[in-house]
Amino acid sequence: MALVLFNYNKQRITMAFKKEEIEIIEPANIFVGRHDAPVTLMEFGEYESDECAKANEVVKQLLEEYEGKIRFNFRHFPLTRIHQRSLKASEAAVAAAQSGRFWEMHNLLFKNRRNLGTISLKLYSKEAGVSNKKFLDQLVDGMYGWQVQDDLREGIDRGVKELPAFFINEEVFHGKPTYANLSAAIDEALKKSKRKNAIKQKA
Repeated sequence: MALVLFNYNKQRITMAFKKEEIEIIEPANIFVGRHDAPVTLMEFGEYESDECAKANEVVKQLLEEYEGKIRFNFRHFPLTRIHQRSLKASEAAVAAAQSGRFWEMHNLLFKNRRNLGTISLKLYSKEAGVSNKKFLDQLVDGMYGWQVQDDLREGIDRGVKELPAFFINEEVFHGKPTYANLSAAIDEALKKSKRKNAIKQKA
């Protein structure tokens, strides 16, 4: 599965003690799938949730079935009151994305959701193919914490209350996130996209 990273809208962070400027790819700009796919499937979720892990298996099926037609965007919504390690796991996913390894790390985090300690996250990053030698230090320092918090705030603004929460082309998806339900909603979104394109061509 192709991983497409949109590198615009990077956040610039100045490291005062080193006078170093670092550009961070925001989660909102990290997609799995073709960049020009007509349908965007966005999920707010977190890595310790069994329900989100189940939904991730559905997402993988959808990406295969609708290859070239959908792109997937995962947004972080850690429920830290019940899942204390979910925040650092989300930060680890954002960190891996900086090396183009979001999808690999994303799936490893769900696979190992019972063991998301900081040292384990470093091991998963190596397994995912992340070569950043500063990965652990950046994780401990909370370098990507603001990106996760921004996702959390956006989710709250969008009315997210339960996980996983899906949006299809910015429209709220209602119902249980099964393959049948999500594929039906995607089919409808594809029809809408075709109608819009037809109208544009006539104009």
